[in-house]
Amino acid sequence: MPHRKTRYIVVTGGVLSGLGKGVVVSSIGRILSFLGYKVTGVKIDPYINMDAGTMRPTEHGEVFVTYDGGETDQDIGTYERFFAGRLSRTANITTGQVYDTVIRRERNLEYAGKCVEVIPHIPEEVRRRIYGAARANDADFVVIEIGGTVGDYQNVLFLEAARHMKITRNNVVFVHVVYLPVPNNIGEMKTKPAQHSVRQLMENGIQPDFLVARSSRPVDEIRKEKLSIFCNTPKGNVISAPDVESIYELPLIFLGQGFHTSLLKKFHASLRPLRSAEVASWKRLVRRIKTVKDEVTVGIIGKYFDIGDFTLEDSYVSVIEAVKHAAWHCGMRPVVRWIDSKAYEKSRARLSELDGCDAVIVPGGFGASGVEGKIMAITYAREKRIPYLGLCYGMQLAVVEYARHAAGLKGAHTTEIDPKTRHPVIDILPEQKELLAKSDYGATMRLGEYPARLAEGTLVRRLYGKPLVHERHRHRYEVNPDYIGRLEAAGLVFSGKSPDRTLMEFMEIPDHPYFIGTQAHPEFTSRPMRPNPLFFGLLQAAKSRRRSRR
Repeated sequence: MPHRKTRYIVVTGGVLSGLGKGVVVSSIGRILSFLGYKVTGVKIDPYINMDAGTMRPTEHGEVFVTYDGGETDQDIGTYERFFAGRLSRTANITTGQVYDTVIRRERNLEYAGKCVEVIPHIPEEVRRRIYGAARANDADFVVIEIGGTVGDYQNVLFLEAARHMKITRNNVVFVHVVYLPVPNNIGEMKTKPAQHSVRQLMENGIQPDFLVARSSRPVDEIRKEKLSIFCNTPKGNVISAPDVESIYELPLIFLGQGFHTSLLKKFHASLRPLRSAEVASWKRLVRRIKTVKDEVTVGIIGKYFDIGDFTLEDSYVSVIEAVKHAAWHCGMRPVVRWIDSKAYEKSRARLSELDGCDAVIVPGGFGASGVEGKIMAITYAREKRIPYLGLCYGMQLAVVEYARHAAGLKGAHTTEIDPKTRHPVIDILPEQKELLAKSDYGATMRLGEYPARLAEGTLVRRLYGKPLVHERHRHRYEVNPDYIGRLEAAGLVFSGKSPDRTLMEFMEIPDHPYFIGTQAHPEFTSRPMRPNPLFFGLLQAAKSRRRSRR
């Protein structure tokens, strides 16, 4: 059953994919939070995968990990950064999850012998999950994003679930995100694609209450009036969402158009006063983003950003946002330089380009492609004293590099890449070996939030400012305990360990300006108002390097 007090905002998209529905959902959540309402988000993905964990980053973008170990769509991360705090794995619904539950219930005779059909039973399960998210969070509002584009056959059943929510209750509002192109050869903003998109949505029995009009520039009154007439939506409910320098500006643009007032009026809900301190703080953030002048260059050394002739930054979106958060709080404008590690394997001379970076990050990843290039880059950063942060795989490869070149363990490697290495300084967890032997890959890694105790006197401890921290994980391999003594004797410091001291969670090199690795993914807990300490420390070190190079 639905939560009695909760209101639901369903966000759909039309015309083309990549419009930024996730940012629209996040901005709606943010403006409602400014009013003191408790808001949660739900992302519905129309793929048959049970979760995002088994998909390539270049196929679907980053896999975001929730505190309870969910491998979810990257939009869940955007929700958390804007308004949702900490979301559970239940915030991400997929077609695979829904069908799996319905089939298991049928096998258990939970439908009491009924003929189980696509309609109504699939939409019923979708609604059950949405209402469950509302109850679990005791939310005043649930903002629901239906993935894909109206007209895709994959999301018809989710639209049907939302349609039924609307006709059975008065607490559902539809927001449709459309695109208004400005063709170069015409120079005029066109509304026809948006009109056709709304018509397709209405064919599914849904009339949008609001239109959010995405375009390269603000939507003028003439275009709003045209959309109102042809899309059967009041002109005041056509909200302009132009391209912006920073996505964090969009909630303020929505506030400026009174979107929050119109939403509450549609729900017949009381208009609370804005929390002026929170709004002022957000405005200061946006002002800082727009006014910082000094640049800082951060090289991200990876392999998940090439797809055909294009660069897919979505593969590392949380890392990018964490860099931005930290840079802004250091009074710097971040410039991200994408570096393909495979290029270093072809030409060692290209490593000198790292001299132009103020900091270097090796993020998470899997597989052998580009690994030796990453290790070469790590060696360069260590020897040239360039601030370095290794995330998950980036820490593991930093341990491999140190073992080879500082601890005298020639040929050291991770067994993920070389199962027969003489020195397996990184090895798979015992329980993971059993899972892989059975080809049990989905949702079986070490996932979710885990604690770590930080050693006194270390840089990591100073950055976090407390002895016990919790960060999110997504990996199968760990530092091999058989080699910890030899690595420490060579000068490597494991500055954070699991409470039972068996797992190495953080490492650092004391005589380096900034050289830190973590088995975790601290990028998932960075927020625009509260940068993650490891990224903040990295950007502070990068700022110092920038100034010294001048």
